[in-house]
Amino acid sequence: MLLALSSLLAGQNPPQNPAPAKPAEDYSGMYSFQREGEFVQLTVEDAGRVTGFVSRFGDSESDRGAFLDQFFKTGKLDGTKLTFTTDTVHGVWYEFKGTVERGEGKTPANEGYYVMKGTLTENRTDADKKVTSKSREIVFKSFPHEG
Repeated sequence: MLLALSSLLAGQNPPQNPAPAKPAEDYSGMYSFQREGEFVQLTVEDAGRVTGFVSRFGDSESDRGAFLDQFFKTGKLDGTKLTFTTDTVHGVWYEFKGTVERGEGKTPANEGYYVMKGTLTENRTDADKKVTSKSREIVFKSFPHEG
C-alpha cells in the first residue's frame, strides 16, 4: 500500500506558480527632465504599472527656485509605450505619452542607456481656473547607474 501511494505521489507535479512575465528591459531609474538639476524617477512595477515622480524647480511667483515633487497620479507601460500623468502642484501638472527604449549609451553606467521619447504636455490652471496647455516633443535620457 505504501509503495502504491508513493508511486502515485511521485507522478504528481507540485503546483507551478509561474513568475509574472518581466519585460526584457527594466526601464526603472532616473531620467533627465526639462532643465539641469530636474529629473523624472520612473519605477516599473508588476503588470505594466508605473509609479514615480517629477522633481522640478518651481517657476511661479510663490515657488520660484524651490524644488517641487509631483508624483504620478497614473502611469502605464505597455511593451515600450509609456504614459503618465502627474498630480497637480501649484496649479501645474504634466502628461507624457510616448515610448521608453534603448538609447545611445553603451551600458547602464552611461547616460542615455535608456531614453523616454514622446510628447510632454504642461497644463496650468490660472487664478480664474482657466487651463492652458503647452505640448512639445522631448527626449529624456536615463542617468548613469551602476548595475
